[in-house]
Amino acid sequence: MDRHIAPINRFDADDVERIEDQPLYSGFFGLEKRRLRHRQFNGEWSETIDREVHVRRDAVGVLLYDPACDKVVLVEQIRAGALDDDVSPWKLEPVAGLVESGETPAEVARREAQEEAGCDIVELIELHRYYPSPGACTEQVTLFCGLIDSAGVGGVHGVEDEHEDILVHVMSFPEAWDRLMAGQLDNAMALIGFHWLARERATLRAKV
Repeated sequence: MDRHIAPINRFDADDVERIEDQPLYSGFFGLEKRRLRHRQFNGEWSETIDREVHVRRDAVGVLLYDPACDKVVLVEQIRAGALDDDVSPWKLEPVAGLVESGETPAEVARREAQEEAGCDIVELIELHRYYPSPGACTEQVTLFCGLIDSAGVGGVHGVEDEHEDILVHVMSFPEAWDRLMAGQLDNAMALIGFHWLARERATLRAKV
């Protein structure tokens, strides 16, 4: 990633007046009502506005790839936010997890690869850092590609205390790509990660 390009944004945090942050709910995630004013593109200040914001810890995703075998490792688990899905609330995704206090994103990637897939990462490549839904959520995601040896990877994994029941899938890149194109990998981490891997796959395989 090239972080040396100057930002295009005209405004920054100094152009926002945060009047009040009102907690509405506190649990595994939080909900706040934020009252604010901000500078507008016409140079004037906005009226006071209220916005409900889902307060979440930052997250990490890691697309596990074995360049020697041209295989990817994905995990399948039930997702509460997809209970109304037309096909299934069980989703096929890259390994992912939340950043705990004191952890770096890279440490989370390696921990979650072990917890969810029983897999050691040989090399970790940071792809992107992004907000999945900045209009309503504080969460920022760091997405990696983790190079692995997929031999022996599989089975059911997860942290029992977190009620995780995670099935590991190992499949060829072409099969995974076909599933992506068929709409079966319908989450942002998979979409972003696989489009990066499609571009870089030949280079990664040439280094093996």
